[in-house]
Amino acid sequence: MTEPHDVLEALLFASDAPVEAVLIQEVLELPSADAARALVQDLKTRFEDQDRVLQIIEAGGGFRLVTRPEVAPWLVKLARSKTKSRLSRPALETLAIIAYRQPVSRPEVDAARGVNSEGVLDNLLERRLVRIAGRKDSAGRPFLYETTREFLVAFGLRDLGDLPKVDGELILVDPAAAAETAVGEADAPDTAHADAIDAARAAADPVIVEAAASEAAAIGPASAERAERAAETGDVTAATDSHQQDPGPEGTELAPRG
Repeated sequence: MTEPHDVLEALLFASDAPVEAVLIQEVLELPSADAARALVQDLKTRFEDQDRVLQIIEAGGGFRLVTRPEVAPWLVKLARSKTKSRLSRPALETLAIIAYRQPVSRPEVDAARGVNSEGVLDNLLERRLVRIAGRKDSAGRPFLYETTREFLVAFGLRDLGDLPKVDGELILVDPAAAAETAVGEADAPDTAHADAIDAARAAADPVIVEAAASEAAAIGPASAERAERAAETGDVTAATDSHQQDPGPEGTELAPRG
């Protein structure tokens, strides 16, 4: 039979935010918040007596299950090993758009790329290369994304002014406005999109730039055409990045676009 201590440990483990005593009381159906605090203290004592690598701390008005400081060096190694994996092409493409046009919303990134970028953005957020800067003052109030200090460190930049210069201008189309005005227009493909991607690839891994230059030149116009079609129809979420395109944090190669 599951004991209250087991349920409490599971609650603290599953929560990504401090769990308040009142919430523990409600979930475990305890008589009072003081009873919940007593249960937490009892579990904390058990951890200490068993010399567990986990500990319970009180922070932010609640309780959290965290690791002990003694194991921090190994956790740092784990975090660094995750960030060493090479970014996929869709990730570099999305990161280049954000870096050159930040702050930018996901619908704008989707319109520029012609595919749904939700999974790629989650990947970049997990790597801490981008962060949420706020919300755009438009319909739906989508999140705005910008690069982080970790991005500058990873690419060896002092600030955003050190970004490689690209020919032309990367123009992001407002999906809502473009759907009303782009009907019947046939603009030439914008090569700045591909230039921004190539610049990011050069900063990230100069060894692979030459091998991928011809591929980037061929894909750039096609990506712009997809962005135009998405802007005309207002549908920028129909297509998505496949697992082949974006292998995630563990991916080690720049997979070709499917």
